[in-house]
Amino acid sequence: MLSRKILRALCASFLVVPLMFACGSDDDSPTNTGKPCTSVDQCYPGLDQTMLSGSAVCMDKVTGGYCTHHCVTDADCCKLSGECPGNHAEVCSPFESTNETYCFLSCETADLNAAGETDADAYCKKFATTEFGCRSSGGGSENRKVCLP
Repeated sequence: MLSRKILRALCASFLVVPLMFACGSDDDSPTNTGKPCTSVDQCYPGLDQTMLSGSAVCMDKVTGGYCTHHCVTDADCCKLSGECPGNHAEVCSPFESTNETYCFLSCETADLNAAGETDADAYCKKFATTEFGCRSSGGGSENRKVCLP
C-alpha cells in the first residue's frame, strides 16, 4: 500500500482526476459534512458558505464539533458544487429533536448499496472519522440513519 507521502507526491505530479480522491485532505475526511470544528469558519473550506442551501453550522452537541448546514430536503445537501467531495450521499434530518434539520452523511441501506458498501459502521469510519458509527439522528418520527459519534 502506498504511503500518504507517496500519494501526495503523485497528486502534486499528475493532474489526473482519479487521483484527486486518493489525495484527500490532511484529516482523512473525504466529506465536508461531519468534519470536526470549533467554529463555523472551519466548515466547508474553499467554499462560499453563503451559497450553501442553508446556513452553515458547527454543531457543538457532537463531541469535537460537526460541520453541517441547515436544510429542508435531501436535495439541499450536496447542492453546491464542491460541497460533497467523493459524492457520498447525505440526508436532511432533524437532530435529537431540536426541531431543526441538518445535512448528515447517510448510512442508510440504499445509500450503502449504491456506494458498494455493506458495513454501515465501517463506512462511517472510512468516510467521516474513525470515531463515527452509523446511528439514528434522534429526530423522532423523522429519524434517519446517519454517521455520528
